[in-house]
Amino acid sequence: MNTLNLTLLTDLYELTMMQGYFKSGNHETVVFDAFYRTNPSNGGYAICAGLEQIIDYIENLHFSKEDISYLRELEIFEEDFLEYLSTFRFSGDIYAIPEGTVIFPREPLVKVIAPIMEAQLIETAILNILNHQSLIATKAARVCYAADGDGVMEFGLRRAQGPDAGIYGARAAIIGGCCGTSNVLCGQIFDVPVKGTHAHSWIMSFPDEYTAFKTYAELYPSACILLVDTYDTLKSGIPNAIRVFTEMRDAGIPLTFYGIRMDSGDLAYLSKIVRRMLDAAGFPDAVISASNDLDEYLIENLKAQGAKITSWGVGTNLITSKDCPAFGGVYKLAAIQDETGTFLPKIKLSENTEKVTNPGNKTIYRIYEKDSGKIKADYICLVGETFDPKKDLRLFDPLETWKKTTLKGGTYTMRELLIQVFQKGTCVYHSPKVMEIQKYCDQEKETLWNETKRFVNPHEVYVDLSDELFDMKRNILNEYSTR
Repeated sequence: MNTLNLTLLTDLYELTMMQGYFKSGNHETVVFDAFYRTNPSNGGYAICAGLEQIIDYIENLHFSKEDISYLRELEIFEEDFLEYLSTFRFSGDIYAIPEGTVIFPREPLVKVIAPIMEAQLIETAILNILNHQSLIATKAARVCYAADGDGVMEFGLRRAQGPDAGIYGARAAIIGGCCGTSNVLCGQIFDVPVKGTHAHSWIMSFPDEYTAFKTYAELYPSACILLVDTYDTLKSGIPNAIRVFTEMRDAGIPLTFYGIRMDSGDLAYLSKIVRRMLDAAGFPDAVISASNDLDEYLIENLKAQGAKITSWGVGTNLITSKDCPAFGGVYKLAAIQDETGTFLPKIKLSENTEKVTNPGNKTIYRIYEKDSGKIKADYICLVGETFDPKKDLRLFDPLETWKKTTLKGGTYTMRELLIQVFQKGTCVYHSPKVMEIQKYCDQEKETLWNETKRFVNPHEVYVDLSDELFDMKRNILNEYSTR
């Protein structure tokens, strides 16, 4: 993103609408919300990621001479509009939920307040970046939850949908909880751990398996993970690995990080036998790692079978989020500012109830149970509303309004989620490093109840509306119904 101008990374209709606003003199300031409607993989939550790249995109947003020439060649844009684009810079405000935060459907992840032409242009790129990284970060969080404290390495670069998906998908996977990636360029760009062993071709290139293992161990004695399933895991691979580990120990070479990897076969069965063989040879701390089309469901199943695997390499199913390949984020107009500076709410109607948007200039408060620190609900309200955690707070489902609960004053705390990222076109937020975001994300995941983390029928965290916002929405809907 430092070398490629992404200004034209947009859908054509964003530019044709911009020209329409320009020619009609529409310079109104508007509010757009980026949000999603359904958690990936039928899960109970998602993880927000991609904000650093959104910031980079906005800061570098400009139309080069080559861009203008290309748009002119399309013969659908007039010269006065192209002249406007030649000096274009984003001048609005952006608020966002920080990367690594646990998120839920229907709440604004990014809020843009800007002249309508500017807000319209950036829609596509924001969704492209936010949807992809949030999807992969969420998948990684699920895989790491299944691993239950074991290390999970991301190594799906060769199966990713192109270089960008590989690089930024690996970044998102680290945020979601992976301990490292095989992607060296991602490691260089984002200063995250890179990890890896060797391929079957390494073994096959030597006269025999023992010589291949021995050579590798001599090269990398402090990171010696040997791939044991090239020929026969139990009859050849493990005996040769044990032989090499024994020779290293006898030679006084410290066995600081060592073990084996399996990439085929019945991983649950093999890992139990392998563990017994390694323990009997005096290597109880040897790592047993596994790969082979793993995902959260298979890892959970293997653990339920008593597999002795302590490290997991996850590729295709993680980097592509194979079972749920799209996040589904949308970007909707929520308000237009009038001449007095007041934001007039706007709403999108639909025959599908879940597609009816929440109007107005909004923010989000997260409500925690005071004793446990766990999330009770998220509360979408209008900017300017205030709440006192010392007082009772009534919550109700905005769709099934008969579902109500009252939080007693003093039993809960509240935290506003949206932070300001751009102010009048200038970035006022500093993105943390990826490993710092991962640490924050780990803390965020601890605020979820285990019932919300489970993969089958997870408990739903309610995203409720304040009374003021609910009444506004209801009044607008009633107004439309009488037209």
